[in-house]
Amino acid sequence: MSALELLYRTAVGRTCLKVLTLPGLSRAAGRFLDTPASKFLISPFVKKSNIDLSEYEADNFTCFNDCFTRKIKPGLRPVDLSPSALISPCDGLLSVYRVEDGAVLPVKQSRYTLPSLLGGDPVWREFSSGWALIFRLCVDNYHRYCYMDFGYKEKSVFIPGKLHTVRPIALGAVPVFTENSREYTLIHGDSLGNFIQMEVGALLVGRIKNHEPEAAKVEKGAEKGMFLYGGSTVIALLSQTHAKIDKIYIENTANGVETPVKYGQKIGVAAEKI
Repeated sequence: MSALELLYRTAVGRTCLKVLTLPGLSRAAGRFLDTPASKFLISPFVKKSNIDLSEYEADNFTCFNDCFTRKIKPGLRPVDLSPSALISPCDGLLSVYRVEDGAVLPVKQSRYTLPSLLGGDPVWREFSSGWALIFRLCVDNYHRYCYMDFGYKEKSVFIPGKLHTVRPIALGAVPVFTENSREYTLIHGDSLGNFIQMEVGALLVGRIKNHEPEAAKVEKGAEKGMFLYGGSTVIALLSQTHAKIDKIYIENTANGVETPVKYGQKIGVAAEKI
């Protein structure tokens, strides 16, 4: 039995989770990973994750989190800037679900509702019959993410919570996305209409670092922020009348398969009205 199976499938493990998922523990780990003392972790992490550091702008990291949030070289994450392109905001594993009557019904995962996901914000009604795109980032992924459209963003909203892992074993055991700390932004897009981009923290992700917490104009493909150490998730809530998702992602999700995507990659069609 793996460590995660022990934590999420046994009584003893669930008792341990009460401590491990506390935000304070992840914040403490994050503070250490921000210090030069954490540099000894970089080499084994890079080796185990098969990361090619030649693809990134610098390799003279001052601490572990400096490595984890490394910035990729220009041109290695091309963004499809055409108005009709619906793009992925990040590297990760994509699952796509329809939202019906304000509820998301993931395959092999826990059911959750938009009111619970958005902390009761009445804006959920705009997406009560839309799309929920779940981008799960693994520790070896590029952990920066971008805006999915040109437009104007409202002030970001932070919802405090626990910090479970976002791996499938946890998603099937607890309502991770409605329990974990998360931050969401309502964006008025030029092509996507109103949509939500949400970042969800995870075990040992002490910080979601968004660059513009206040209301501002935004540009498609421009960096929105980054996650510090750990696996994590980006969720996009889109209107069905403004977004058409490529069938491969919908079909793979129905078959229980997460599909790898890259930051800026076209994953469907965005239009003022489809």
